[in-house]
Amino acid sequence: MDSNIIKGKWMQLKGEAKKQWGQLTDDDLDVIDGEKDKLVGKLQERYGHTKDDAEAEYRNWEQSIRH
Repeated sequence: MDSNIIKGKWMQLKGEAKKQWGQLTDDDLDVIDGEKDKLVGKLQERYGHTKDDAEAEYRNWEQSIRH
């Protein structure tokens, strides 16, 4: 699933993101609005991840929601 599809289906996927990353608030999810870079940035901010680690988490999540 590419980032354009995630952005288009963000309203449906917000719950999945919230389950994966419980420290993200509803306001965070609204600001992210399905954009990969914003999600990666929020993961860095909320969890203290490096950019590489946050991007790896995003990729793993993206693969998990494909199935």
